[in-house]
This record gives sequence, structure tokens and C-alpha cells, in this order.
Amino acid sequence: MTKAYLEPAEIEKLEEAAQYLRDRLLIRLLFHLGCRISEALSLGVDDIDFTQGTVCIQHLKTRLKLTCRACGAGLGRKHTFCPRCGQKVDEAQVMQQDYHRQRILPLDNHTLTMLKEYIERGGPFGKSEGKLIFGINRHRAWQIVRDCARKAGLPMLINTETGRRHNVSPHRLRDAFAVHAVKLDDSGDGLRLLQEHLGHVSFNTTAKYRKVAGEELKDWYDRLWKKEAKSDAT
Repeated sequence: MTKAYLEPAEIEKLEEAAQYLRDRLLIRLLFHLGCRISEALSLGVDDIDFTQGTVCIQHLKTRLKLTCRACGAGLGRKHTFCPRCGQKVDEAQVMQQDYHRQRILPLDNHTLTMLKEYIERGGPFGKSEGKLIFGINRHRAWQIVRDCARKAGLPMLINTETGRRHNVSPHRLRDAFAVHAVKLDDSGDGLRLLQEHLGHVSFNTTAKYRKVAGEELKDWYDRLWKKEAKSDAT
């Protein structure tokens, strides 16, 4: 069976397949927070507020900006001539820009309880100050999710844009959260809150989950012929 995203019941099987508390917690956080794997792996003990029931997500994104060496105008990767001064672009100036964003996200009580238990057991990695929750790299996190998915017997997922099939990965848990949220509330306010929760700069990035989650195209098409079907029935 070909699927584009995981259902909450399948995420539950994925979590149950994890042998260690750390791995169960990683899977649960990725789904219940809908965070990026980089955000989950950078979480520290100090980022968890058990009183308020929130998690502080730090997101650092690096982008490369190309500019004309002659006048400093912004360039695209395919620019041969500068759009401002008209000079031929032999070599663009590359500038690295770091975008730092922070958002405070709510977390359900069960996940907070798991976090508290994990911390009390001494799970966090590092020194007494600035302890990381997981202390593993992206490759290891990907392995954990993939191996648990195989153990749980979950199917490979299809990329709706490329048509390729892929193993279950950490980002697929973020996708599952977004689709689950849209299926429950695809109103304008619901999508706005989802955009804020996921940390998307562009609303279009959030809106794509509406297409994946729903069957609005099929419903729309069916509605076109409902009147005709009723007429035939009479």
C-alpha cells in the first residue's frame, strides 16, 4: 500500500517499537511538537518549562546571499549580468546570513511526564549546565526512526512531489503532525496557528499540508455532479 503520510495510530506503533526511553521520547517529541529534527536535537533541559508546560524551540538557519562585487546588488544563482549596474558577473560575492528564531510551544502532559522521567533518570547528555536532551547526531536520530519503523512494520512513504518512495524519517513525523492538525481544523485560523507552530516563514509552505491532508479536490468534483445524480434518481 502506498501512503503519503503516517496516521497517529501508526506513530503510536512506531513509539511502542522503541526499546529505550530516549528513543521513545525522540519519536514522541518529533510528532507531538511537530518540530524539525535539528530543533529536537538542540533541545536542552533549560528549554523545558514544566510549570507552564511549554518547550522553547531555537531555530538557526543559515543562508548564502549572492551579491554583485561592483555595486552590492542582490543576485540570483543564474544571473550572468547584474540587474542594477549591468556589469558581467564573473564571480559573485558570497555572504553567509544566519537567521535565528525562537518560538514557545505547548506540550501535552503525557510527553512532559516522559521528559521529566527521562531527565530524572539522568538521560540528558553533557555538563551540569546546558545539558542536551538527546546528545545524538542527525544520522543516529534517522537510524532510530528508520529501525523502529521497520520493527513496527510501517510502510514506505511516497513523496507527493517527486513520486519517489522513502523510508520513514524524522521529518515524516513533522509531516504527520501537520497533516493531523489540518485534518482536525483547516480553517483560516487553524492554518495560521499551524504556520506559527511549525515556524514557517511562508504561508504557502503550511498550505501544502491542506492538499495532502484533505480530499477537497475529490469532494469538489463530486459536488459538481450531485445535482445531476439527484435528477437522475427522480
